[in-house]
Amino acid sequence: MPRSVNAVASKHRRKKVLKQTKGYFGRRKNVYTVAVNALEKGMQYAYRDRKNKKRNFRALWIQRINAAVRNYDMSYSEFIGKLKKNNIELSRKTLADLALNNPEAFKAVVDKVK
Repeated sequence: MPRSVNAVASKHRRKKVLKQTKGYFGRRKNVYTVAVNALEKGMQYAYRDRKNKKRNFRALWIQRINAAVRNYDMSYSEFIGKLKKNNIELSRKTLADLALNNPEAFKAVVDKVK
């Protein structure tokens, strides 16, 4: 009896990996065994950095709010503390956007807090 090889599925699996590694440098893009390793590592970085992206954006928002609040003689921590005390529930993302694109509205929030 002839040996049964599932060549169709194997080829599809290899093709899928090589398609995902398109654009990589050197043998990482066209040698299957090297490409698999490169792809797995790339996927690990992608997973990790989806989390880091959120962290980085939050840090950016905090820096923007801090810079904007300093114009009104207040520190970031003071401002956030007073927001909490006055039950104003605005996210840091929203506050940073207001500070950057709508300074009048941000000033109104600061005045409300003071």
